[in-house]
Amino acid sequence: MDQRPRSPRVPVEFALSVEGTDRAGEPFQTKATATRISHGGATIIIDVDVPVGSTVTLTQASGGKLAAEVNGSWIDDIDGTRRIGVKLRNANGWFGE
Repeated sequence: MDQRPRSPRVPVEFALSVEGTDRAGEPFQTKATATRISHGGATIIIDVDVPVGSTVTLTQASGGKLAAEVNGSWIDDIDGTRRIGVKLRNANGWFGE
């Protein structure tokens, strides 16, 4: 099954906060970095092991909050960082209210 995003993801680098529940079932809130975004999703570097299918809340520097579903979780082969792919729940994506 092809897991490529429907909209192309653009390289970025901005900080955000991510909160949700980790793989062990424990709640977390941590700082993370978005490295690629599209209209409806993102790739995020994160230090927490977040299970695929879980819901997370992304908080941007502006204070705006977005609900997202984790649709991928992996360790990057090149730099060894943990990353998640997310699909935003709001149909308007990053620009929704």
